[in-house]
Amino acid sequence: MKIHIRRIEATDNQPLAKMIRTVFEEHVAPQHGTVYSDPTTDTLYELFQKPKAVHWVAVVEGVIVGCCGIYPTEGLEKNCAELVKFYLSQEARGKGIGKQLMEKSIESALLFGYEQLYIESLPQFAKAVGMYEKLGFERLSKPLGNSGHSTCNIWMLKKLK
Repeated sequence: MKIHIRRIEATDNQPLAKMIRTVFEEHVAPQHGTVYSDPTTDTLYELFQKPKAVHWVAVVEGVIVGCCGIYPTEGLEKNCAELVKFYLSQEARGKGIGKQLMEKSIESALLFGYEQLYIESLPQFAKAVGMYEKLGFERLSKPLGNSGHSTCNIWMLKKLK
C-alpha cells in the first residue's frame, strides 16, 4: 500500500467533506456545533488558502483516506495554531497514516513559527484523544480561541518549543 501525502487541492472539497461526515456518523458523534455542520467543511481548499495554514491529504490508490491541518484559529495567541480536520477513513485506521499526517502537520507548524498547537475533540473520538496524549498534548479545563465548535468538550494543548 503506497501512501501519498500532499497539500489539499480544489478538487478535494467534496470527497473530504464526505469522508469527514462519514467518520462522525460511524462514531455517532454530535453533528451540531461540530465540524459536521460547519459550512467550511464543504470548502476546505478555500479555507486553507490563508497564510500560515496548511491542510495535508493522504491518498491511497487515488482515494482520499485521511486529512490533517494547521490553522491560525481566530482568538488563539499569535504563537499558537489549531491542529484541525484530523480524520481517517475506516480503511486507513491502524496503518500509521494518522501518525504520518500528524507528523507532517507538526512539522508544518514549526516551519510556520508556531510554538503551541491546540486541538478540540469529543469523547466519541477516544482513540484519537489517546494518540494526542501520547504525542504530548495536555488536557485543558476550557476552550481556547473561537473555533465555532461549541459541542467539543475536550481541549488540549501541546508545546512545540
